[in-house]
Amino acid sequence: MTDATQGSKTSARQVVVPASLHGARLDKAVTELVTELSRARVKRAIELGVVRVNGRRVPKGGIVSEGDTIEVDVAQVAEAPAVATPDAPLRLVLETDQVAVVDKPAGQATAPLRPGEAGTLVNAVLGRYPELVPTAEVYVGHSPREPGILHRLDTETSGAVVIARTAPVFETLRVALKEGRLEKEYLLLCAEQGLPDEGTIEFPLTNHPKDQRRVYACIHPNDVTRYEPRPARTEYRVLRRTGTWALVVAKAGKALRHQLRVHFAAIGHPLAGDELYGGHVIRSLGRQALHASRVAFAGEGKVAAFEASVPLPKDMATLLEASDAQSEE
Repeated sequence: MTDATQGSKTSARQVVVPASLHGARLDKAVTELVTELSRARVKRAIELGVVRVNGRRVPKGGIVSEGDTIEVDVAQVAEAPAVATPDAPLRLVLETDQVAVVDKPAGQATAPLRPGEAGTLVNAVLGRYPELVPTAEVYVGHSPREPGILHRLDTETSGAVVIARTAPVFETLRVALKEGRLEKEYLLLCAEQGLPDEGTIEFPLTNHPKDQRRVYACIHPNDVTRYEPRPARTEYRVLRRTGTWALVVAKAGKALRHQLRVHFAAIGHPLAGDELYGGHVIRSLGRQALHASRVAFAGEGKVAAFEASVPLPKDMATLLEASDAQSEE
């Protein structure tokens, strides 16, 4: 099988089920092994009948075994390539011939969802790095919709995003991210009362069974059995307490979708402004108080070490200052 990050693509993708996925559901196995397809597109591919196991159609809930050959006609659910927007604003934090680290502002989507969509971080990245402009068959990264993008941030989350400028660099960093060797730190604001000075949150996560906008923390053992969630670990430390809020630094390794937001909500400390997970609405902020503040890689093979930090954005700093002022009254 040609690896998805190496540029050359064919319509039919074949993968062999490893021992680690023996007994897994088909949709989970395909998501793990065909990384350029999102979970939604994997589901669509199975529904269309373009996923075969040992040459036969298997339903989404079907089970695969070690050694099974899975074939996916990815062209049937291919994503439209992102387009470049020359001269679009792009906040560069670090730039080398291998990687770039950019500061994504709150309110900007990381990647387009619709063909021809503009205004996302990816459009601006392609405007600066035309060598990353994809086609449906050739691209660097997880998919032609997000070329070079190593990891995403929610639209309303600000901060550091790592861009790989070549396929070999992307593959090295992808593995490092999966194995927890790419350091990622976040700054967040949450209710300070009763929050320990430091801690670890390890509730596994899954898509919410009733609300597709949300992620669900499986706290009860029965939920773990029912939903087969993905393991997730968040380590945190309080940097500062001021009035209502605590400024917290958190590490989340790979960081699953909404991981920090869900984890802090699960321990009774939802992020400031995060209405979706029970946080107080703060009109002056207009978003959840979450910022990707630092990324670092120790280096491996031909990929050089790098480190980049992005300071706390003005809107979060202003909220802290206002809380300081209230506590002094």
